[in-house]
Amino acid sequence: MRKVSLLILGAVIGAGSMSVVSQTSLLSSTSAIAASADTYRQLSLFGDVFEKIRTDYVEKPDESKLVEAAINGMLTSLDPHSSYMDAKSFRDMQVQTRGEFGGLGIEVTMEDGLVKVVAPIDDTPASRAGILANDIITQINGEPVQGLNLNQAVDKMRGPINSSVTLKILRKESKEPIEVKLTRETIKVRPVRARAEGDIGVLRITQFNEQTYEGLRTGIEKLTSEIGADKLAGFVIDLRNNPGGLLDQAIMVSDAFLDRGEIVSTRSRNPEDTQRFTAKPGDLTKGKPLVVLVNGGSASASEIVAGALQDHKRATVIGTRSFGKGSVQTIIPLGGNGAVRLTTARYYTPSGRSIQAKGIDPDKEVLQDVPDELKGKDETKGEAGLRGHLQNGSDKEERGGSSAYIPPDPAKDKQLLAAYDFLHGVRKGAANATNVPN
Repeated sequence: MRKVSLLILGAVIGAGSMSVVSQTSLLSSTSAIAASADTYRQLSLFGDVFEKIRTDYVEKPDESKLVEAAINGMLTSLDPHSSYMDAKSFRDMQVQTRGEFGGLGIEVTMEDGLVKVVAPIDDTPASRAGILANDIITQINGEPVQGLNLNQAVDKMRGPINSSVTLKILRKESKEPIEVKLTRETIKVRPVRARAEGDIGVLRITQFNEQTYEGLRTGIEKLTSEIGADKLAGFVIDLRNNPGGLLDQAIMVSDAFLDRGEIVSTRSRNPEDTQRFTAKPGDLTKGKPLVVLVNGGSASASEIVAGALQDHKRATVIGTRSFGKGSVQTIIPLGGNGAVRLTTARYYTPSGRSIQAKGIDPDKEVLQDVPDELKGKDETKGEAGLRGHLQNGSDKEERGGSSAYIPPDPAKDKQLLAAYDFLHGVRKGAANATNVPN
């Protein structure tokens, strides 16, 4: 039996795409063997055009790039989430879903053409070397960062474990640049951040990689111990602006709060290929009340979790309508030549609803106060706004995206505050109920 792994991979900003990774070669496809004579004539036409470009174009073209462009053009003409990945893109995807890599342990962003440190990750080379939030990285191994994009700069900081890299940084408190030599280690991305807000546990899930469920389980245990099981009012599961990740992790995260029932199903062209994933007994929170936060940037794996907990009435969903990414892609490795991502199915919530180009509607809509300078820029297109997206019945059923803005100050985060109020109301109501005489 061939080994097949299920993934949900980021396809567009704010969107993930559920995927199946298969070791089957495209060239062995039986459908290719059964192609009609007309199809072969079209392939012959492609060969003629390719030969004309190769021999007559004004400059000598890169033939491998021509083939890659043709493959990618064929795939992208199908829908926004089918595409070709070259070898580097495929490796980057694998690193992203694995959630660990050889690096320094710095969360960074790009500001004015330079790399700015958001925060060093605890117990990593960066934190031990004293790198601080807001440090500006100006050089990597003696090469200026100016002119590089963020991905290029990150690639230069990552590398083989035990190899070294030298950073030159600027710090507001220092007049002279600081030079730091670091040795790369295995860095695990923290997809779950847990914190206590009084009697409420907040679990912020930023992506679904191989570390997510374990991070969630650890976070629940930590918060339950820190707050006290008897004082704990409930949990907030913050999935806002989470673009997706691994399908098995989305299922495990949903299962963490469910005792029984279907979590998600996937349905392809052939009915016999339908798959259903169900919950196992055991709720890590022992039935504590839950609020799930979503917004226009919550997609795919995030929508699976929100949809499952909403359909089972296990959680109350607060925020704005989610992205609406409800299709399944198959990732087919092509030896050392990258991989093909092909849409092969749709997924459905436990009640049988497809969120494709519709999204998850919250049980309680809460809009943020968006700053004037960001108004109009905070809205995501949503799946329905992507050109060539898969339809969901009639166009009337489709709905565009919603705001993806989250205030940097938690005290001004109306969605988060609404979640606190809801959980406190549930706890107060439960307490009142226990005092009613029989």
